[in-house]
Amino acid sequence: MKRSEINAALKEMEAMIQEYRFALPPFCHFTPEEWQTKGHECDEIRDNMLGWDITDYGLGDFDKVGFSLITLRNGNLSMPDKYTKTYAEKLLYIKEGQYSPMHFHWNKMEDIINRGGGTMLIRVYNATPDEDLDKVNPVHVHMDGVEYIVPAGTQVRVAPGQSISIQQYMYHDFEVEPGTGPVLIGEVSQCNDDNTDNRFYEGVGRFPAIEEDEPPYRLLCNEYPAAK
Repeated sequence: MKRSEINAALKEMEAMIQEYRFALPPFCHFTPEEWQTKGHECDEIRDNMLGWDITDYGLGDFDKVGFSLITLRNGNLSMPDKYTKTYAEKLLYIKEGQYSPMHFHWNKMEDIINRGGGTMLIRVYNATPDEDLDKVNPVHVHMDGVEYIVPAGTQVRVAPGQSISIQQYMYHDFEVEPGTGPVLIGEVSQCNDDNTDNRFYEGVGRFPAIEEDEPPYRLLCNEYPAAK
């Protein structure tokens, strides 16, 4: 992606966050220049990859596969003695036409929450013992305290205000219902580790390759300079 495309995507997400009156923590407003002055007091932000994020799953087609997000809080499975939080929280922003590919988590259970905007469509399958899609057995889905049993491969509609609980080993993908508009998504979960806990049905990457055609508006969570 071009840096100008990343900047535009972050500003678009920021505008929707402001529209829905969600106040962000201070580190989300640090400029690249401010990051150059930050010392070890900000190690939790660096080590746990808090802050702005973009994924195109390494496929280079962000408008079709990918979305923008912010990690607001997180523990660290590789440094549990230093960072003792057992939970994480994110905001995601996905537009019509974008898609998050099919995957499950071995360790993380999460609630995916529609904070406002359009309607999410989340397709669900159980995983088989050999981690394939179980296209036979129904899926037990929990939404805001209510259990539903749906056929394998069902796209569950998640309207504004609703949420869905994603259990370990539950395959899921998501996109926006056409004609409903972009969605601001909340995610509340156990600790998040994108390096070790994402099992994608088809192989994908994570961060985009960046073409620097203008200065960054915000540094992404994998771009922070070392502590001064």
